Amino acid sequence: MNTIRTDSLVELAARKELPHHQFTDHATVEWIKANRPDFPPAWPPPLRAVTKALIECAAIPTRWLAHPDLADSLHGHRHGLRTAVFAALLADWHGLDESDTATAVIAAAVHDCQRQHDKDDTGHGGRAAVWLGANADLVWKHFRRRPTPTEVVKAATAVRLHEVPYEEFTADDNADHARGAQICDIVKTADALDRYRLPKLTWWPDGRYVREPAFGQLLPLAFDLVVTSELAFLAGASSTEAVRFAVAEKGLV
Repeated sequence: MNTIRTDSLVELAARKELPHHQFTDHATVEWIKANRPDFPPAWPPPLRAVTKALIECAAIPTRWLAHPDLADSLHGHRHGLRTAVFAALLADWHGLDESDTATAVIAAAVHDCQRQHDKDDTGHGGRAAVWLGANADLVWKHFRRRPTPTEVVKAATAVRLHEVPYEEFTADDNADHARGAQICDIVKTADALDRYRLPKLTWWPDGRYVREPAFGQLLPLAFDLVVTSELAFLAGASSTEAVRFAVAEKGLV
């Protein structure tokens, strides 16, 4: 007799039985809501017009993913789009120019596009960096821009290094990071801010692993975007529609 498994991601994580492909569920989102941290006061996130335009383009096509089955998983479109939103906010907070802002947002949007699964997939950043370099014209066109060699190198470096902890940087990693440190740090921070979607408290955002002074002030927004978009997705919206709804609900666009 066949049985349908109904365990939540939280239950599976507690038993260390998470599958390779992980999809959000109502019980997990309710658990996330119930564990809302006591956040400090946050700064309002003003966005420039050019940054809003980048966010509007930040939902990448499913065909760019190494495995289309991951489009709606924990590392799929919702995660990629929220990460791009956080990168845009941080770029504006730092006052980056248009080129570096676009580079950070593009890198954030595609950083997980070559994942094989939702568990520890060592090397997925490197694979995505290679893919980005080979498809730069396609990617920048999607964002209504033309790439420069400098932008491609900075974006690919940020994508490659996003999965590597700072303390594990090699000499080559440090040299690469130094050529685009701010963009690398923004992408790593944006990725970390979206960890409220994960079904274990010890996996949630932790400022010890990022180098970003605005990290703490973005935590309330990061939490709210996860909850709102995950609920919208479970209510029937597509992954892209769900995040766009959450972003609009917070007044970001």
